[in-house]
Amino acid sequence: MKLTRIFAAMLVLAAFAPLQAREWQVPAATGVIGVETAQLDPQYWIARQADADKVVLDTAMVAKQNARLHALDKSLYDLDALPASLPREQVAEWIRSLSVPPKKPLFDERGQPVPAATVGAIVDNANIDAITAARDTRYGLVVHRAALRAFPTMQRVFTSSDDHDIDRFQESALFPGDPVAIAHESRDGAWSFVVSPRYAAWIEKRFVALGEKDAVLAYTRKTPYRVVTGAEVHTVFTPEEPAVSELQLDMGVRVPVLANWPSTDAVNGQHHYASHVIELPVRNEDGSLRFAPALLPRRESSSADYLPLTKANIIRQAFLFLGERYGWGHSYNGRDCSGFVSEVYRSMGVELPRNTRDQAVSPALNRIALSEKDDRAKRLALVRELQVGDLVYIPGHVMMVIGQLDGEPYVIHDTTGLSWYDRDGTEHRAKTNGVTVSPLTPLMANRTQSYVDRITNIQRIRP
Repeated sequence: MKLTRIFAAMLVLAAFAPLQAREWQVPAATGVIGVETAQLDPQYWIARQADADKVVLDTAMVAKQNARLHALDKSLYDLDALPASLPREQVAEWIRSLSVPPKKPLFDERGQPVPAATVGAIVDNANIDAITAARDTRYGLVVHRAALRAFPTMQRVFTSSDDHDIDRFQESALFPGDPVAIAHESRDGAWSFVVSPRYAAWIEKRFVALGEKDAVLAYTRKTPYRVVTGAEVHTVFTPEEPAVSELQLDMGVRVPVLANWPSTDAVNGQHHYASHVIELPVRNEDGSLRFAPALLPRRESSSADYLPLTKANIIRQAFLFLGERYGWGHSYNGRDCSGFVSEVYRSMGVELPRNTRDQAVSPALNRIALSEKDDRAKRLALVRELQVGDLVYIPGHVMMVIGQLDGEPYVIHDTTGLSWYDRDGTEHRAKTNGVTVSPLTPLMANRTQSYVDRITNIQRIRP
């Protein structure tokens, strides 16, 4: 058995040899292959870029890129183009494509099997048989960061008894001010199936305020506005308007500014000179939409417009999430790999599809596609030409390039962990479980394939 393991390790090293052109170290200060403490500072990478502050896409080019995305990418939804009445066939297709009844055993947070009766009740709560032949299309604005779920339930479920992170019912999240179309309700009346510009899923009704279509869509286009440029910011505490008190706004969220608010008038019991007066959607007790002023402190990171798309800004924005806990589908008040890169680019006005499967193949971006026919030599040549901001995809994962060191591409990515082999063929793993900096080529996807071997696509946000 021991000889078999040694032989297997020799095969791995032989296959992996072209990637081991340098003597990789695992610094004691980080415990991660090839990463020194200095490399955890964004300025380390910015200083190594030529023309770091040169604009890659200006405002007009970003707008053109986004228009191309909406025109070509079928994973996105145009809420303005939805019909006045939604036919049953369309609603049922949306729900059935997402809310697929589980076929494998599921486990709860304690590692205990979820009873079949419980799973059946959750599936039944989707209320598919109650979809009407046609229903008026209703619209709303999200009023609080909220989970998007595969089924109308907050029951967390896992595919193994020892997994406590990858909740298989968690899909994504929506943020204050996000517009949605309401397509259906759960049997218990507590959930709505909504269509947002980037995703269709279940959301708790208490987080959506219903309004007229024109008012909902107009809110997203109001000017002037502020764009959140920090990882997350919070409005000022106020007992006068609890719905907008200490409200979390995540990177890239855009909120209208009430620029003409009288200088002598308080906002929710507080003078506003130290804050921006912004407008936020609020849900009334009857579920209807109204708007309320709120204070966004000037100390919080926000901007009067989207940040310029430069290499320096890509790096700075990405590093604001460094060390944040990995959150599958935006759980744990965090984000996952595709959510991470989306929000970095969103702070610069660039829109991306929600999931890696759609981002990787989007026809609206500058895509470099790879297949099993592409050998390692070609793959290595490509990765050594990667540029800051490039998105590198392997099945189920995306990484953002932050620069090259001696021909080695380094990436920042939101990941559960890193695996690599040392020079003796011993496998190592760092359970990073968060936003992580690492070199690309030594990373292993499995015992015999490196990340480089598994690259399916590279997407480049460039002219």
